[in-house]
Amino acid sequence: MNIPFTTNSLYIEGIGSYTPSTILTNEDLCQLVDTTNDWIVTRTGIKSRYILNDYENTSDAGYIAAKLALENAKITTDSISHLIVATCTPDFLCPNTACVISKKLGIVGPMAFDINAACSGFIYGLNIVQHIANDPTACILLIGSDALSKRVNWKDRSTCILFGDGAGALVLKGKKTLSTIAEVQDTVCYANGSYTSLLTVGGGTSKKYNLGDTIDDTFFIKMEGQEVFKHAVRNLTEVCTTILQKHDLSFKDIDLFIPHQANQRIIEAAASRLSIPHEKTFITLDKYGNTSAASIPLAIADAIKQQRIQSGMRVLLATFGGGFTWGAAILNFY
Repeated sequence: MNIPFTTNSLYIEGIGSYTPSTILTNEDLCQLVDTTNDWIVTRTGIKSRYILNDYENTSDAGYIAAKLALENAKITTDSISHLIVATCTPDFLCPNTACVISKKLGIVGPMAFDINAACSGFIYGLNIVQHIANDPTACILLIGSDALSKRVNWKDRSTCILFGDGAGALVLKGKKTLSTIAEVQDTVCYANGSYTSLLTVGGGTSKKYNLGDTIDDTFFIKMEGQEVFKHAVRNLTEVCTTILQKHDLSFKDIDLFIPHQANQRIIEAAASRLSIPHEKTFITLDKYGNTSAASIPLAIADAIKQQRIQSGMRVLLATFGGGFTWGAAILNFY
C-alpha cells in the first residue's frame, strides 16, 4: 500500500494547554464502581484524571488552551489564517467546535473547521496543516480538545477509569521565525475502517436517537479492550518505524518519545518493541488519563515545563485511536 507522505516543514511558534479544576482520583472512582486503586494502576497506569463540570464543554477547554498558545507565541488573533479543532466530543453537531472557539476568541473571517480522528486527531491535524502551510503567510491555530467524561458510562468500570478531559493548542507557521520553538519535520497518518466496531461512541448523531428516546448504553464509550490493545501496539510500532526509516533515522536518534497516553501497558509494549528505553518515554497518563485528541499537545506542554524537552532535541510523537486511526510525527526543537 503506497501512502503519500507530507514534505513541507512546519514551525511551532507557541503552545498552550488546559486541564479543568476538578480532579477525579482512583479513590473517588472506588465510590462509583467496584474497583480499587491498585486494580486501576496495575492495569492502566492511571492515578487521576481531570473532569469538566456540567457547565463546561469541549470548546471551553479548547478556548483556554488556544488563548495561552497565542500568548506564548506573542501574536494576536488578527494573525490567524486558519483555526482547526481536533475533537471527537464536539459541543454540537452544528456549529462546529472551531466556530464556537472562534467566537470566544473574537476571530472573524478565517476558515474554521473540526476534524475527528478520535485519539489520533492532533497528529492528523498536524498533517493537514503541513499542506495548508504551503502559503508562507499562513498562521494556523491547531487545537486538540476533548471531554470524554461526558460520554463515559460511570457504571462501567472497564471504561470509566480510563478517560479524562483537557485541551492543548499550537500556533503553527510555514516559515521559520526568530521566535520559533520547534520544527515539525514530518508526519505520517493512516486509517483502517475494518475495525470500527472495536471502539465506538454512539448517539448524538443522525444515526441514533429521536426526540424523546431513552438514552441506552450505546450512547457511551464501548471498547473491546484486548483487541484494541493488540492493534494499538502493532500500529504504533509500525508507524514509528515507517517515519524514522523515511528520514534515515534510528531509534537511537530519538531524544524523547511521546506516545498517545491511552494505557500504560500499550505504551510499555510499543516502547519495548521499538527498543526505546523507559527514560526516553514521556508519561502523563498517571495524572491525566486518556484525554483523546488533547493527549499529545498536553504531553508536549508538560515535557517543556518539566524541561524534559530542551534545545537541540529530536522528539518522536505517535498516536492511535478509534476508527482505527494512527500516525506519527518528528519534532526538532530549537
